[in-house]
Amino acid sequence: MRPSAHETTISLMLAVPDTPAAVDWYTKALGARLLWSMGSVAGLEIDGAPFFLHEPVKDRFASPKEIGATTVRVEVFVDKPDQVIARAVAAGATGDEIKDYTVPWGAHRQGGFTDPFGHIWLVGDKSPLNRFPGTPALFGSEP
Repeated sequence: MRPSAHETTISLMLAVPDTPAAVDWYTKALGARLLWSMGSVAGLEIDGAPFFLHEPVKDRFASPKEIGATTVRVEVFVDKPDQVIARAVAAGATGDEIKDYTVPWGAHRQGGFTDPFGHIWLVGDKSPLNRFPGTPALFGSEP
């Protein structure tokens, strides 16, 4: 993925206890592609969306399994959320119910899973990625 000069990319770095094992799992379970690896740190992408893995650093960066909680949910928006969740569960994730939610813009199909490293992934259709009519413009942008 190569962002243009006018494009911002927001990504995340997940703490995992064993980066090479996590690379293998995300490749198998989510179809991620390895961008690079330095052993304990790696860059991956799914359909052009980058994310990173890093082994914990004492008193600075911990995995959800170490602290018994997670501080972030990974939100993924795809055309076929049911298939993504099923693939992750088949690879060892703990699955969650997928269902249709009634939201102001219509319906939103979403479910999720917890990966073997303790990270919570919510996977839904792409409907929240569009601006909802009537939402005010921010920062002087066009409506």
